[in-house]
Amino acid sequence: MSDQSTAANTMTAAVLYGKEDVRIEQVPIPRAAPGEIIIHVAAALTCGTDLKVFRRGYHARMIQPPALFGHELAGFISEIGAGVTDFELGDRVVALNSAPCSECYWCQRDQENLCADLLFNNGAYAEYIRIPARIAAKNTLHIPAHVPLEHAALTEPLACALHGFEDSNPSSGDTVAVIGGGPLGLMILHVAALAGCQVIAIVKHDAQVEAAKALGAAHVIQTTHTEDVVTAVRSLTPDSRGVDIAIEAVALPETWQQAVAMVRNGGTVNFFGGPAAGTEVRLDTNRLHYGDLTLKATFHHTPAICRRAFAMIAGGQFQASRFITGHAPLAELNKAFAQLLDRGNQVHEDQVHGNQGNLIKTAILPPGPNAEALPWIL
Repeated sequence: MSDQSTAANTMTAAVLYGKEDVRIEQVPIPRAAPGEIIIHVAAALTCGTDLKVFRRGYHARMIQPPALFGHELAGFISEIGAGVTDFELGDRVVALNSAPCSECYWCQRDQENLCADLLFNNGAYAEYIRIPARIAAKNTLHIPAHVPLEHAALTEPLACALHGFEDSNPSSGDTVAVIGGGPLGLMILHVAALAGCQVIAIVKHDAQVEAAKALGAAHVIQTTHTEDVVTAVRSLTPDSRGVDIAIEAVALPETWQQAVAMVRNGGTVNFFGGPAAGTEVRLDTNRLHYGDLTLKATFHHTPAICRRAFAMIAGGQFQASRFITGHAPLAELNKAFAQLLDRGNQVHEDQVHGNQGNLIKTAILPPGPNAEALPWIL
């Protein structure tokens, strides 16, 4: 086979081989089996989960090396498998990273995020990505012409944030504390502010302070300037009674404890940040019992929540442009991860910061026929 023929059948893609070992390689272009679609990726976004996978070299549920990498994307349909009727070639779409089976115990109880056969998909950091039939049918959405493709790629993380907020049973006018100024923490506080809640943001870096204010936080507490975060939060509530809802989006035992301490009697705590397996937290049982607290934890998303998140982006009320603060070609993916890891921060599910603490998400732009047009179509 000639080099030209080989090039015509291969694409550039990021392949995860292990801990901090991602290689940009030439791999076969995927083909669409019945029910599947192939998307020409216009933009793939960096995220905390991908960075965690990069640092650890795997994810027990989502990806095992060697494997194609990345899961937040939007682009154009370049191939359609037999039996697909809802899409046409050239359609602008966003494909989510998972889809439930709709048949198991949890799916039958409207807990599709806990599906016993939850199908995950990776491979966004590439020119093309294959979308399995189940995801094509249940969790791939048409993007209106007025929505930038890179904004649509925010649907998956926004769905997680929206799920965490809705799962906390909020009411308009509630005071909500959000601990964490990473992408998901900022998304949660923005969603809460849009829902009419008074948000208290607890963040670490200067740039996160400015971002939190711009996204609707009524008050911002910077942990590097505050000795007693719990007292500071409570002082912002009537009679220092505490907040109605505290959402922890850092994934550290100490911030889980802070969330419980800052919520009012009868309030709700959502442990949104997911610590590493084996992490233990000590909580005051007297506070839990006599404070009549509700403790929640929220994982992932569902197709219905993904559609609500996408509607927020398409409707324009969600400030999508504030969450994409950098662009880089696929060839520089490792450099983008290095920037996210800069300063030696301990990175958890929602702790991703850039060189100056202001790099939220980078849009990775793959090469290909549309490369020159990407700045205009995004």
